Amino acid sequence: MTRFTEIAPAKINLSLHVGPPKENGRHNLISLVSFADQEAADLLTAEPASHFSLAVDGPFAKESGPAKDNLVLKAARAMNDALDGNAPPLAFRLQKNLPCAAGIGGGSADAGAALRLIVRAHGGDRVRGLAETIAPLLGGDVLACLTNLPGFMSGEGEAYDPVLSIPKLPAILINPGIACPTGRVFSAYDEGAPDRVPEHPPLPDNRTALRAFQIWLGENTENSLQSSAMSMHPEITKTLADLQALSGIRLARMSGSGATCFGLFDTLDAAEAGADLLSRRNPDWWVRATLLGGA
Repeated sequence: MTRFTEIAPAKINLSLHVGPPKENGRHNLISLVSFADQEAADLLTAEPASHFSLAVDGPFAKESGPAKDNLVLKAARAMNDALDGNAPPLAFRLQKNLPCAAGIGGGSADAGAALRLIVRAHGGDRVRGLAETIAPLLGGDVLACLTNLPGFMSGEGEAYDPVLSIPKLPAILINPGIACPTGRVFSAYDEGAPDRVPEHPPLPDNRTALRAFQIWLGENTENSLQSSAMSMHPEITKTLADLQALSGIRLARMSGSGATCFGLFDTLDAAEAGADLLSRRNPDWWVRATLLGGA
């Protein structure tokens, strides 16, 4: 029996510039996004079946909620509708390794992986085009996660332009064990939101040089939601301080709406050493060393 497998890696907002709330309550944004490797990823498998189904296991299975409400099944049903009921029915199994409500697009990554699996099972460029049309309707991060390559997200997430010319980034990802629901963070941000999306500079000419790219990122970009999230969750402030204290750290920042934070290093060895130290000091934290860069 044919079995399909896709990893659903953590999505990291290297930058996140957010505008004011719109009439629909959403926000335009510009974000430079990258993706972790398999060390920080969910795993989605699928086999042909008589109907779509989903089983969820792994360390964060309970936190992910009922399977019937999971974005994996929502993605599958949306694709089936777009294909007039002709999408190949699949039995999905999701190993949920990524923390939920964590600012790393875990559910969106799962939906993106499900769309990729259906495209592979069905085949054809038309099916890929349908997946790209459906993805933004499932959530602001899903198109980026479907693409699974570094790039710029804009609008409400319905536009995504892959960028292949930035370096692989050795990093530590940390979630201090708290959920940070997106809606609450945006509500806090809206109280002092600017009247337009903060300017986001284009990539530098020397973007492929690791250290130069790290400097550019730290000096020219931000996460607009970081202060609001920190005001609500002091654990984020501690996480960032602990990252900043590590030897060899080049940049520490929050991803998405939090609470996951990331630290950038010059080498994966340095990131792994820092991750080991923080794991021993904070055994309840979710800590992963990884190489950001996508598939």
